[in-house]
Amino acid sequence: MLSEFLGTFVLIMFGLGCVAVAVVGLSGSGRQTADFGPANWLIIGWGWGLGVVFGVYIAGGVSGAHINPAVTLAFAVRRGFPWRKVPAYWLAQLVGAFVAAALIYAVYYPAIDAYNASKGIASRVASQDTFSIFATFPAKYFGGALWGPLFDQIVGTALLVALIAAIIDHRNQAPTGNLGAFIIGLVVVGIGFSFGTDAGYAINPARDLGPRLWTYIEGWGPLAFPGAGTYFDNYWWVPIVGPLVGGVIGIVVYDLVIGQVLDARAEAAGGQEPPPPPGRAGDDSESLETVTRREAATAERRGPEQV
Repeated sequence: MLSEFLGTFVLIMFGLGCVAVAVVGLSGSGRQTADFGPANWLIIGWGWGLGVVFGVYIAGGVSGAHINPAVTLAFAVRRGFPWRKVPAYWLAQLVGAFVAAALIYAVYYPAIDAYNASKGIASRVASQDTFSIFATFPAKYFGGALWGPLFDQIVGTALLVALIAAIIDHRNQAPTGNLGAFIIGLVVVGIGFSFGTDAGYAINPARDLGPRLWTYIEGWGPLAFPGAGTYFDNYWWVPIVGPLVGGVIGIVVYDLVIGQVLDARAEAAGGQEPPPPPGRAGDDSESLETVTRREAATAERRGPEQV
């Protein structure tokens, strides 16, 4: 639980921190001589991606660094993760996100207040821009409808979890040399660049709910719960339900389309890892375990005196 707490904490610190830089930090610090405009999305996209990388690196060796309730649920459904551990993981992830939001607020509250003052905003309840530092909301073009953002969250999280399943599957083309965390971070960057404007690409219930709880405490009121803004209402549940549904769909699709083939190959090879298929760059990326197993078999055939 402490590992999941810390991994999620690191993820949210970098994620919320980069949004704070883009929304209130650069504009109020005197370090920005011209408006970045849409380029601010690059700061946000890369910040969240690197947050995932560092969160996985710091926690992966202890808890597996799910750092996302949707990943935990998907692994319970299809990877044998114990169901009895799911509530504990979810709680640790939620608390990690909540504490990270509190610390980001402590660092940036002067910038938040200065931003609101510069815009003539008297109350945080009316400050949707500063709320966006912490939690998500849908795009204007949905016209207040929730099915579009919900579908977006299902699709984005399905992509995330399906690709995580592929990246950690050593029967497939899994990256070696502990690069998995970095590649997963790139997946999040790609999702942000491809789907982020629809609904802020939460794709992680803890990432949204933990900071949303903090904003409710600190005065953003109905923007947080029930999730009511200038053009949307009752949004709070969308970035929770959408990712949980999408995560399960993503891992099931991977297993049905790719996993079954890899299982069949392993069965045909007598339970051993089959050789890489033609066109796969596997000859230069054998795992240490595979190399050791082959060398041991060769030594056994030769006999101790020849070795």
